[in-house]
Amino acid sequence: MSIKTILAVLNSPEAADSVIETGVALANKHDAHLIAVYAEAPEQVFIYAPMEIPDPAAIMALQEAAEQRATTIQAKFLAITEREGVSHEWRKFRGAGGYSSAGVVDSARSTDLVLCAQFDEKTSSAQRADIEVLIFECGRPVIMVPYIQTTPKPIERVLIAWNGSREAARAVFDAMPFLLGAKEVEIFSVDARNDMNQSADFAGSELGVTLARHGIKVNANNVESGGKPVGAVIENRASDFSADLLVMGAYTHSRIRERIFGGATKTLLGSMTTLTLMSR
Repeated sequence: MSIKTILAVLNSPEAADSVIETGVALANKHDAHLIAVYAEAPEQVFIYAPMEIPDPAAIMALQEAAEQRATTIQAKFLAITEREGVSHEWRKFRGAGGYSSAGVVDSARSTDLVLCAQFDEKTSSAQRADIEVLIFECGRPVIMVPYIQTTPKPIERVLIAWNGSREAARAVFDAMPFLLGAKEVEIFSVDARNDMNQSADFAGSELGVTLARHGIKVNANNVESGGKPVGAVIENRASDFSADLLVMGAYTHSRIRERIFGGATKTLLGSMTTLTLMSR
């Protein structure tokens, strides 16, 4: 697999710079075309009671604010891509679906890689839900860019969060261009199962052999969570390993279960400190 088309989801002026810079760095490295997409669902408007007539002034103000955000983000994107000489294009969608709209999902499905900004306290619940739907539905690997990252750096150390699931397997092979270019790769398992089909002591070993056949330098590490949230254990290991990229399956449990009980995806979306590639 090679990376030739990248889609950058730019959902706020504050987070745009880090996502654009990451997209430009990846586009330069892989000689890829970079597409920026901005999509904002209409916000709720005030109404006049009892006739329930939308306030025209409120509607106008919201539309003007949305247009200003789009203009600001577009200017950032064009300034950086033209400065770096990267092949690029700009797309803007306006509709009830936001980033979960058919236009955005269709755009994502026709690319090799999608980039999104990590959630932070300023991310609205509507934007969070839209991006979660995009991750869940687009069928492409999605790299979440942490908001603490200001300057892209080479991806030399990759940590694979491995639980043997379908989603984790897809993430690993979606990440192959990065694994092949890495200097060191670790397969990291937390609370690996121990049954008639697998010994916990050998969790990730077969995957390691497969990756080694590609010439990838890889080792496996299996730990017990000790009652800590799995997402927190993975996050701590990514920090200790000085990972430049974390690779994991997204929503290996249902999104409803993760929202109610928590899960590694939910934990890492909110507190990640390194680039994180997720596949579903």
